[in-house]
Amino acid sequence: MKLWNGRFSKEMSGATGEWAASIEFDKALYREDIAGSIAHCRMLAKQEIIPEADAALIESGLREILEDIETGAVTFSSDTEDIHMSVETLLIERVGAAGKRLHTARSRNDQVATDVRLYLKEEILSSVGAIKNLCAVLLEMAEAHTETVMPGYTHLQRAQPISFAFHLMAYYNMFSRDAERFWNCYERTDYMPLGSGALAGVGYDTDRSFLAEELDFAHICDNAMDAVSDRDFIIEYISSASICMMHLSRFCEELILWSSGEFAFIEQDDAYSTGSSIMPQKKNPDMAELIRGKTGRVYGDLIAILTVMKGLPLAYNKDMQEDKLPLFDAADTLKGCLTVFKEMLSAVTVRTDRMEAAAKTGFMNATDAADYLTAKGVPFRECHEIIGRLVLCCANKNAAIEDIPLEELRTFSDKFAEDVYERLSPLACMNAKRSEGATSVNRVKEQIKRAKNKRP
Repeated sequence: MKLWNGRFSKEMSGATGEWAASIEFDKALYREDIAGSIAHCRMLAKQEIIPEADAALIESGLREILEDIETGAVTFSSDTEDIHMSVETLLIERVGAAGKRLHTARSRNDQVATDVRLYLKEEILSSVGAIKNLCAVLLEMAEAHTETVMPGYTHLQRAQPISFAFHLMAYYNMFSRDAERFWNCYERTDYMPLGSGALAGVGYDTDRSFLAEELDFAHICDNAMDAVSDRDFIIEYISSASICMMHLSRFCEELILWSSGEFAFIEQDDAYSTGSSIMPQKKNPDMAELIRGKTGRVYGDLIAILTVMKGLPLAYNKDMQEDKLPLFDAADTLKGCLTVFKEMLSAVTVRTDRMEAAAKTGFMNATDAADYLTAKGVPFRECHEIIGRLVLCCANKNAAIEDIPLEELRTFSDKFAEDVYERLSPLACMNAKRSEGATSVNRVKEQIKRAKNKRP
């Protein structure tokens, strides 16, 4: 018998009831649901809305139910629809009539909104913790590679020499912004809906401030209708998770490229690679590929919740039952990907010799050659044209700029002198970038120092 069955003359059909029930996934919220019920029970007793003796029975019963669920002694059934009615049904079975008082001055609408916010607050802390762990690895690797020169790319074409540390710090900044986004989401999640009732508030002398303190919420939702119908905090979390997954995916794409024979900048550890069922020589970067693939899954979770919410009139609608599956999936996927990625990155072998060899090819010192002429008083746009012709000449000769004798360089510009060759090595080109935020060793060390002083 449903707890709301008084209005109805017949039971819901078995197939429909099972199809419409959410217990199979929202049972994951049992801790939050019981915590909210205990706080609500205490508030009812404090406000003398229910007797102290009944409140004591209710809280004792709820704690027993929590213990039984965690030891596997409780089997949930679709007959009770969701986690709220499952817990309440168990409570009434165990403590009798006192249990029927628990739902005074609340609705499942404010219950579920409270449960999800409690759950999400913990997930946000977990997400930020995982990002912090990854950022620590990035800083450690960056410190070890401030003088490791590699090609920097635009359009996937070799562009200018940079340090591997500089490249890593670019990702550090991305993940730091992810942590900030999650903290911002936490602030907006930290509002308590409990006590809002179905949509209009309740007709009892409740104490919502007491509830907020019991459940460790910083704020109380200001409008009851908004409190029960708002899922912005879920959308914001999955949006933040999607951006973080995008950053992971971009990094994975580079690790996949760098571990290929064409690049060979890194070697993936065996523990994070797989082989081929037919080609015995293969070592595939499957973990990086999986993370890249799971990014689309989290994007799908975001589209799902946006689509659920896009046309809903106020206040609560049953459609909103579909908010939890994408949330749970996005949170679990992000957490797993961050953990695996951090471990995988920590185990990578960096081929500094291959990086530095690649940095010597592709005319990546062309901009520095132009800057050299600019320092000699030649307008930059003229320098650009001069070096462009020089690069074309070198390409036809299959030679590097630094291989061209000085007398031939001077046919392009009489400003070239012997000191130009000192400026054209990859390390010299890298260290010539002295602006704040640049790739020179000293500037990257400054970035690492700032990052250490302000962790995500």
